[in-house]
Amino acid sequence: MTRPTRIAMLGGTFDPVHNGHLRSAVELRDALGLDTVHMIPAPHPPLRDTPQVSPHQRLALLETAIADTPGLKADARELAREGPSYSIDTLCSLRDEYGEQARLVMTIGWDAFLRLDQWRAPEQLFDVAHLVVVARPGHEEAPSSSLLELLGDREVDSVSRLMAEPHGRLLHVTLPSAMAISATHIRQWLGEGKSIRYLVPEAVENAILREGLYQRWQSAY
Repeated sequence: MTRPTRIAMLGGTFDPVHNGHLRSAVELRDALGLDTVHMIPAPHPPLRDTPQVSPHQRLALLETAIADTPGLKADARELAREGPSYSIDTLCSLRDEYGEQARLVMTIGWDAFLRLDQWRAPEQLFDVAHLVVVARPGHEEAPSSSLLELLGDREVDSVSRLMAEPHGRLLHVTLPSAMAISATHIRQWLGEGKSIRYLVPEAVENAILREGLYQRWQSAY
């Protein structure tokens, strides 16, 4: 019997994409046995500040970063959407693309998880996909009562139990590397003319410097 396709949505501003994003995507691919991780830049995230560079510039950096990495895909589907980008719309688009039996996963970090009950149509997310929450060391804030009510008894304790169904479950995972890289700090350092070497792939660093992104002045590396 053929194993159902396993797909993940990894959304974010990627402002800019850095090695922490990329390492997390690879580790999620391996931990969940995913066929493809769709890394999807959000043009105008509803609960985040407006990114400093254009959506298409961020997409281009993401494509440069991923290059030919197996199982990772830079996905532009949200950039064609007018107005705010909502995860439920993107998940429905992926579900339509891969079919009803595909194992579709939305992966988010702990901070975003704590705000899940503030998202657009959060109760519908589980009708379309599973939710995988990536733990962040040192973050122990408890979920709100409204979030716990939303989650109900959906949590499972293993990948095999998660993948037994196409959607509807919750799994918490801890990734091996837990790289603490901040896009905010990268933008700040670029604006101050400081080096971001080894925080982003070399090709991404070269593209940022070549195009003058995030910089008030050029620095000598």
